[in-house]
Amino acid sequence: MRSRCKKTVIEIIGRTTIVSGAVLLLFLVLLAPTDTWSQAKVGTTGAQFLELGVSARAMGMAEAFAAVSDDISAVYYNPAGLTSLYGREVAFTYIKMPADITYGYGGIGLPIESIGGVLGIAVYSLGSGDMEETDYYRVPTGRIFSWNDIAISASYGRYLTDRFSLGLTVKYIGEFVHDYSASGWSADVGTIYDTGYRGFKIAMAITNFGPDMKFIKNSYPLPINFKFGGAINVIESDKYLLTFAAEGSHPSDNLEKYNSGIEFVYNDLFALRAGRRFNYDTDGFTVGGGVRLPFGEDRDIRFDYAFQDFGILTEVHRFTMNMAF
Repeated sequence: MRSRCKKTVIEIIGRTTIVSGAVLLLFLVLLAPTDTWSQAKVGTTGAQFLELGVSARAMGMAEAFAAVSDDISAVYYNPAGLTSLYGREVAFTYIKMPADITYGYGGIGLPIESIGGVLGIAVYSLGSGDMEETDYYRVPTGRIFSWNDIAISASYGRYLTDRFSLGLTVKYIGEFVHDYSASGWSADVGTIYDTGYRGFKIAMAITNFGPDMKFIKNSYPLPINFKFGGAINVIESDKYLLTFAAEGSHPSDNLEKYNSGIEFVYNDLFALRAGRRFNYDTDGFTVGGGVRLPFGEDRDIRFDYAFQDFGILTEVHRFTMNMAF
């Protein structure tokens, strides 16, 4: 009996030490001064649309989402999060951006018992709309053209242990403008560790890792990004859930960036979200909300909205619909 109590105390101390150390490390990363990191390399990568977020829920939390990822948007933020899907799920997002640019996303998640994991398929599309062609002297030629980007991804996530999950995404990338085009591929890999303490999770992900894309005569690297983040349930009860998340990222084409956000859920039906993005060209707050409508056992539809402050540019509105069935 005494040895069992001693073992329990040691386990509690060990768990507390791990959690405290992880929190400390996370905030050291987030608070580190940017001068200690590499200098910015703005404009040195191609396929920039891969950096646009796909989820209104995630953007409502300023995209501090690598550790929160628990729906089909995990195919974009952290494929390890696919393991949180216990049924089929589909999602669609529409984003109206400055200069009449539109961005759309659609994804589906399918748990596959025979392989012991979750499969995710997603399509991403960015369109500029029609633009007037001009010559070297800015004289209209009378021709109309557009810029279109597309990506198609396949993801797989599974638990390696009862607390540690791993995910992988492979993407086809295509860019089309006027009579020219470029294509390539990339891969994402992510992990999530659930400490078992108040929903505290630690996540890491590397996204858009792949060979350079050649457009006309020039080659451009992809916007590789390394993310490290954490999320914890600050308040847990039968009716209320308040989650805080923080994340630091190291992009290959810019300075380090930091995101933090909160999500408040009432009765598992209504949600309010807010977040802050640091060290971005368009630093600003994000806010959002959502409503979940159950329509049967393990079936529901969720509508999410997010507002993003784009500084001197017009604001951006995101709308996402998720359906679990």
